[in-house]
Amino acid sequence: MEATAGGGNRSAETHVVVVGGGIAGLAAAHALCRDAPPGLRVTVLEGSPRVGGKLSAVEIAGVPVDEGAESMLARRPEGTRLAREVGLGDDLQPPATATATLWTRGALRPMPRGHIMGVPGDIAALARSGVLSREGLVRVPVDCTMPPHTYEDDVTVGEFVAARLGREVVDRLVEPLLGGVYAGDAYAISLAAAVPQLLPVAHAGGSLLDGVRELLDRAPDPAVAGPVFAGIRGGIGRLPVAVAAAVAASGRGTVRTGATVRELRRTATGWQVIVGDTRAPEAVDADAVVVAVPAAPAARLLAPHSPVASAELGAVEYAGMAIVTMAFRRADLGTELPGSGFLVPPVDGRRIKASTFASNKWAWIADADPDTFVLRTSLGRAGDVAPLQRDDADLVADSLADLRDAVGIAATPVETRVTRWGGGLPQYALGHVGRVACVEQAVRQVPRLAVCGAVYHGVGIPACVASGESAAADVLASLAP
Repeated sequence: MEATAGGGNRSAETHVVVVGGGIAGLAAAHALCRDAPPGLRVTVLEGSPRVGGKLSAVEIAGVPVDEGAESMLARRPEGTRLAREVGLGDDLQPPATATATLWTRGALRPMPRGHIMGVPGDIAALARSGVLSREGLVRVPVDCTMPPHTYEDDVTVGEFVAARLGREVVDRLVEPLLGGVYAGDAYAISLAAAVPQLLPVAHAGGSLLDGVRELLDRAPDPAVAGPVFAGIRGGIGRLPVAVAAAVAASGRGTVRTGATVRELRRTATGWQVIVGDTRAPEAVDADAVVVAVPAAPAARLLAPHSPVASAELGAVEYAGMAIVTMAFRRADLGTELPGSGFLVPPVDGRRIKASTFASNKWAWIADADPDTFVLRTSLGRAGDVAPLQRDDADLVADSLADLRDAVGIAATPVETRVTRWGGGLPQYALGHVGRVACVEQAVRQVPRLAVCGAVYHGVGIPACVASGESAAADVLASLAP
């Protein structure tokens, strides 16, 4: 049972506390409720008023839409499997269109086929796209005549790709795609952490074009593998809510919001988790703890118990971004917007970094109100905090100005919503894989403690779910007699 400050009373049950109610923490709690032997109960403590972290489904102009992540990688199974387990299987949907463009060099240009995170393997498709200048295109095949250069350890994505294919490939192709995932800088992001499939190519030291082509040749047949991405009817923000409900419905779990964890204390038999206001703290007794919060709060909680893990986590930087969601009357747009949206390379100096035409991309949004068109823009990158500090009206105006230049929108939206994700995305800096290994090794030395979340092995939903489930397995192993 939970105890108040001063502690003491404990039940015969085994109690696991999960600190953090984002998708990783909820996945850990769900796995514990599903896989643990009888006699184990789980409490999720989330400091904010709602669960889900950066997954949040809302409404704009009466139409449901995500204000955070809107899809998950469907070819990695953990996210879609969890959705099915919590009753959302029938609501999984692929995008109605995945045809994205790049707004660069003054025009919308097709994303060239045959690439891995923007790194091309097909020069002909790259040339047809018009994304690169003549000079940039001529530089690419030089890769095939360059002498081998072997990277023995990690290297940044930007450094590796620019050395083989030229800087313009990084600036106009890699940067906008990496920015969509990490809101980061390609010249600071670890290849091993962010694009690990290219690491063997870097270690081999030969042609990058050839390496990408070989990887693409080995890729699964889309007709067999199915859609690359999946959303959820009504918004992928429904997923954490459904997982929390499943945890509660299991009869073994409790999910508490507005419960900020201030401190972890070791006891003779496990842990005390100190929750709430510093003037009237509550002490929750636990046999084991899963820490599922971002790097900075995790570092604070772990500092007394694992200084090494705390120091490594404290060094992880985060990037913030803003999402501007706008609803228009279709009749006011005056133009048919193409595909699923567009990405914007930072080198082009625009205000926004991407726009998603949500009503084109997701059938359930278009079906909700055929007369309304919803789109989103994103602003902000690592090192650029200005979008988070500006007024909502300014961010809407910036978005509308770029949309007018890019696709000719001159209409006034009927409703807008600005969502700021301050410090929302961990930056996988050079050496991130080694840093994570160091953290996890240090945490394993602390009895009945595990960590999980986006900072460790991937920021996508399936990676976070896998991280949570792995932490649950570690805790169960530590509790085994």
